[in-house]
Amino acid sequence: MLPEERFNALVDEFRASPGVAVPGEPGRRGFGSSALKVNGSIFAMLAGGRLVVKLPHDRVTALIGSGAGAPFDAGKGRAMKEWLTVTADDEESWLALAREALDFVRTAQHSSPG
Repeated sequence: MLPEERFNALVDEFRASPGVAVPGEPGRRGFGSSALKVNGSIFAMLAGGRLVVKLPHDRVTALIGSGAGAPFDAGKGRAMKEWLTVTADDEESWLALAREALDFVRTAQHSSPG
């Protein structure tokens, strides 16, 4: 399965989740328009044919250490500490990490001051 097809399967999986916006919805343009978002914040996207997810820094470090992922660089020459490029190419890994990212971003939104 091609990365785009696998990402589309994730889009279908999360489409009905509360607060989740998926690519292709009316009014979505510009940066992040092709990403999965929860309440306006990106939790998963496809970049360079790889799934990229937002997770806690310690979790990103552990996954990189285990070989399940690599640092994500948004083209600025340095890795983003809470973002992981998933190196596993199987549907189960993508789904599990995307669910974990959704939970992390949703929880972070509720615990931030404001």
